[in-house]
Amino acid sequence: MVLLIGNFQPDHQQSMQRFSEMMLRELLELGIAAEMTRPEAHFARLVPAQFVFLRKWAGYIDKFIIFPRRLRRLHGVELIHICDHSNAVYAKHFPNVPVVVTCHDLLAVRGALGEETDCPASWTGKILQRWILAALRGVSAVVCVSRATEADALRLLGTSENVPRITVIENGLNYKYRPLPEEQVKARLGKLSQLKLDRPFVLHVGSHLRRKNRAGVMRIFARTKDHWNARLVFAGDRLSNDLWTQARALGIADRIVEIVSADSEL
Repeated sequence: MVLLIGNFQPDHQQSMQRFSEMMLRELLELGIAAEMTRPEAHFARLVPAQFVFLRKWAGYIDKFIIFPRRLRRLHGVELIHICDHSNAVYAKHFPNVPVVVTCHDLLAVRGALGEETDCPASWTGKILQRWILAALRGVSAVVCVSRATEADALRLLGTSENVPRITVIENGLNYKYRPLPEEQVKARLGKLSQLKLDRPFVLHVGSHLRRKNRAGVMRIFARTKDHWNARLVFAGDRLSNDLWTQARALGIADRIVEIVSADSEL
């Protein structure tokens, strides 16, 4: 049986959740016995959402103390696939089973090592990222989703004595996206009262993380405002107050549309 290890759901990492769910679905469709496990919120759910710092540390207890105890009780597993390299630290609990890790990028690791990646790390973050890097050096194989990530992996992992096998497998789509008839498109988009279909729009999909460059998208869009009567649609997290302030300063606030938690159908 293949055991997939997914992400802690309270962390709201949509892309990682979708990737692990896609892996499970496709393995089962291929007739391969597979299951998925992930850390559960025991302590984190007891902390109100407004206490961000305490909730983060409660999540660490769930992820790094409670969950490993559950992993050690698992039996009958022939292959472990850790679906996000940030969970590579779980590999040590399977010393006698091959462990494959999908590495989506090493920006946070590089940032913790002092490289300029727009991913600054606190002192505890630096400890965590070094722990992840050490864990990656001990797995059987690392699957990178791009050549750029492969280059980082070869550079950062290649100095160890027992280098894991490093290869590239690009991500597939987690949903059967396809062109739709214009009538269906209008019907789906028409359900969004804030989106007017009488003009074109630019779509940006992503979280609030700075490296998603929402601020840069706004600046670019602002340069077109006098020549193109379009809207700018952000799908993902809500815009921060700072971004709304920037939008007003650029004179494009009235053209921005927010779509929070959009589903795949939309």
